[in-house]
Amino acid sequence: MQALRNRIPLAASQSTATEHSFIAARRLATVAPATSASSNHRVVVVGSGSAGIALSHQLLRKGNFKKDDIAIVDPATWHHYQPGWTLVGGGLKSKEDLRRPIHELIEPRLKFYNKNVAAIHPKDNYLTLGDGDKINYDQLVVAPGVTIDYGSVKGLSEAMANPASLVASIYSYDYCDKVFRNIRHLEKGSAIFTQPAGVVKCAGAPQKIMWLALDHWKRAGLYNYSSDQSAIKITFATGLPTMFGVPKYSVALEELREKRGVEGLFEHNLVSIEGNTATFDRPGGREQVKRDFDFLHVAPKNVPHGFVNESGLGNEAGYVDVDQHTLRHKTYNNVWSLGDASSLPTSKTVAAITSQAPVLTRNLLLSMEGKDASQEYDGYTSCPLLTGEKEVMLAEFKYGGVPKETFNEWFGIDQAVPRRAFYHLKKDFFPWVYDRYHVKGQWGGPKGLI
Repeated sequence: MQALRNRIPLAASQSTATEHSFIAARRLATVAPATSASSNHRVVVVGSGSAGIALSHQLLRKGNFKKDDIAIVDPATWHHYQPGWTLVGGGLKSKEDLRRPIHELIEPRLKFYNKNVAAIHPKDNYLTLGDGDKINYDQLVVAPGVTIDYGSVKGLSEAMANPASLVASIYSYDYCDKVFRNIRHLEKGSAIFTQPAGVVKCAGAPQKIMWLALDHWKRAGLYNYSSDQSAIKITFATGLPTMFGVPKYSVALEELREKRGVEGLFEHNLVSIEGNTATFDRPGGREQVKRDFDFLHVAPKNVPHGFVNESGLGNEAGYVDVDQHTLRHKTYNNVWSLGDASSLPTSKTVAAITSQAPVLTRNLLLSMEGKDASQEYDGYTSCPLLTGEKEVMLAEFKYGGVPKETFNEWFGIDQAVPRRAFYHLKKDFFPWVYDRYHVKGQWGGPKGLI
């Protein structure tokens, strides 16, 4: 007993009853180890980004749900308005103004697990969290977005992290403001803007920042449309064969590129950075191309989260394999997806989510009532292409690259022509409506308030 007293706190050794409790507790810990917690929810939404936050609140508003019937799972601390990072890179916004604490946005009737997902088990209708907890669901919405693959470009991570380097990207909260610092710092030399051949959020963003930079340098007297008279030379190096994936807007952007004296390197995919030299792969086994630069903006490839593909929910590319119209998983009837994580063959933008969320909400609620998922998503998305000079080309289209232009339909306006009014939509109206209505599940894109 004396030996036992020497191993326990002095205050405890003064009470025989406490000694017995201590011994009992040690025995209990030995024979009955702690187990992980388990919870049950009617709907679990993985992700609280643009897709997850809007969908969760739309479900809550439209369906007959009690407190904690719907759960959101996300390990992040902040909710970001990512389309605004282009504006930050162009010196038009502060990145701190474009984020809010996630806890402020989630309605109290929603259960929030501020944790990461370790694995999804769709055959058994549950997922496990990073701390070992288990969450059972009746319906699952997978909307964690995508992640940035810095490893797709050798040397990119090191170059981005170096504050003195000439390399930055609007695709990172940490470095989007470094883009504008580098733009202001450059007074002469070669400026290269890249776009990967693979998937990237908002396919127009890699050139949006180019047009904003060109506009800044032009106003500073450093850029001239005639390359012979310009202190700065601009190159757009894209892994794609054209300026944009939708023919109507691609033609207009190509005309703009030629008019403004921007060199186009098509089917040039950035693979490495060494010092001030960028190396590009070419398709068909053609020889690599090396270019020296004095400014480099990189749009890295975007890739799905590993836990999605490991769960068996992903297609060959790792995106949640859903029907492109109903947004329901092709194998598991109680699994759904929208936004960047989904396999939907359209551009990955917030505008697409504003049209996807009402469709998924309606179909999921119908499914819970034992009815067919009858609502259909037509692939609508939008890409407000900042072209400099305080103008925007408002690209709107649906599946197949077919234009679906709101202002053309309403007023007969050709949206392939950059306009000042569209600039203010991008810079002022869209961030305002996102913060006031989208995150609350009240915004339906071109259809307005829900």
